[in-house]
Amino acid sequence: MRIRVFMAGLATVTMLAGCGGLDAQSSSDGGKTSKADSASVSDARKKLAKLEVKGRAPKTGFDRDKFGPAWSDVDRNGCDTRNDILKRDLDNERFKSGTHDCIVLSGTLRDPYSGKTIDFKRGQDTSMDVQIDHLIPLSDAWQKGAQKWSAAKRKEFANDPLNLMAVDGPLNGQKSDSDAATWLPPRKAYRCTYIARQIDVKAKYEVWLTSAEKDAMETILDGC
Repeated sequence: MRIRVFMAGLATVTMLAGCGGLDAQSSSDGGKTSKADSASVSDARKKLAKLEVKGRAPKTGFDRDKFGPAWSDVDRNGCDTRNDILKRDLDNERFKSGTHDCIVLSGTLRDPYSGKTIDFKRGQDTSMDVQIDHLIPLSDAWQKGAQKWSAAKRKEFANDPLNLMAVDGPLNGQKSDSDAATWLPPRKAYRCTYIARQIDVKAKYEVWLTSAEKDAMETILDGC
């Protein structure tokens, strides 16, 4: 699968079982790459050790609009963030004519969370089969530091490709605003990658952890 690197203007329990290695995605652009090695796990451990551990702040005042308009064209390439991520993560894409390969009409997703192959087709009844997941949910980030950020930083966070992935729609709905202590991808082979990338996002934006969340992350990394 090819990598699409974009957004150059942006800075780059019960379910806890082991995982089968980092069949990972790059932390620099969020795109698909080859299997990561033990150095990636070591790096994740070092970053995790430096993250602040605190209690969850109240959700009071959270609003999606506090993170800017949904799917803004933050890199000003003429495509909104949702279409940028679909273009990056889908294979065999077909685009709407006249949009300069911007609006994705169809494609194939190899869903990292389930391992399923999902045929995406844009439309009122089908678009939600593939959704764009914030690896660190916006409301979760709000309760772990984001409420004190500037509006510009929240907008960057919400549209950062490092924190975004095209995934199975129903699983994204199941995850909702859960952190690693309460939800993990059902595909165990992806959990190491998932946790390592969550840690990358938290380290980049200085999002803190709860103690339960840190314990969950350490448990996964111990099995990588």
